[in-house]
Amino acid sequence: MTRSISILGSTGSVGRSTLALIDAAEPGAFAVEALVANRDVTTLAAQARKHRARFAAVADPAAYPALKDALAGTPTILAAGPDAVEEAAARHADWTMAAIVGAAGLRSTLAALARSGTLALANKESLVCAADLVLETARRGGATLLPVDSEHNAIFQCLHGQDRAGIERITLTASGGPFRDWPVERMARVTPEQALKHPVWSMGAKISIDSATMMNKGLEVIEAARLFGLQPGRIEVLVHPQSTIHGMVHYADGSILAQLGSPDMRTPIAHALAWPARIHAGVPRLDLAALARLDFSAPDPVRFPALRLA
Repeated sequence: MTRSISILGSTGSVGRSTLALIDAAEPGAFAVEALVANRDVTTLAAQARKHRARFAAVADPAAYPALKDALAGTPTILAAGPDAVEEAAARHADWTMAAIVGAAGLRSTLAALARSGTLALANKESLVCAADLVLETARRGGATLLPVDSEHNAIFQCLHGQDRAGIERITLTASGGPFRDWPVERMARVTPEQALKHPVWSMGAKISIDSATMMNKGLEVIEAARLFGLQPGRIEVLVHPQSTIHGMVHYADGSILAQLGSPDMRTPIAHALAWPARIHAGVPRLDLAALARLDFSAPDPVRFPALRLA
């Protein structure tokens, strides 16, 4: 059966990757119901035309005239403003990607969860600022919530089929960002341009900056605590420069289950998109012999105070 898809934040990094996976899927596997962007009309219009989206919305009302011109003559229903974003999220779709960055994505996340279906959550801030509300809305709406952050998706995979009572702790890995080896004195002169150059991952600007300070990892600790029902003392963070192991679950019998893969967001997106099945993600395969080593260290609380604060 064809699976209907809505993407909230379709012009960002996660949204584009999601559409690329839909492009590569079997013909007829997916149909695009709704696409939402902030104000990138050019990209949104091209996506809506290519994927024959039934609904397209921009959060910025000032961008509506340009969107209307760009999609003139198409059957796509158009809208603008915060209410339009919620309308897109509330439209019937089997699967919704929540990829609007920051707390701005909370209202649409709640709207999608309230109408059941499956929500792939790439918007960690929704859980950080309103976890009780988000999880209760999912329960009331009968929705399935799947984590898309690579670390939380890894933990989710490692928990599959396991007895939750046997969990001792979980480990979230972090690349350490571009400044993991810099002296603290040098970090005082960091520029935004340097912070945007992540050594491993290709991400949007906000997450790249937050990764450079490890604030993003701090938010992920909070997200993991709420998503998996764990106290912060049972969540460990390790700096892992190769970014090959994305998460680990430690069990009472001494076993550690880890999820490995190339550092590419298409893997967790593909996992959530096809769940409970699996699809080809088009990512490079790990060559463990070529990789040769995996390094781990504790994060420096002086260099990265944001993580300690979280």
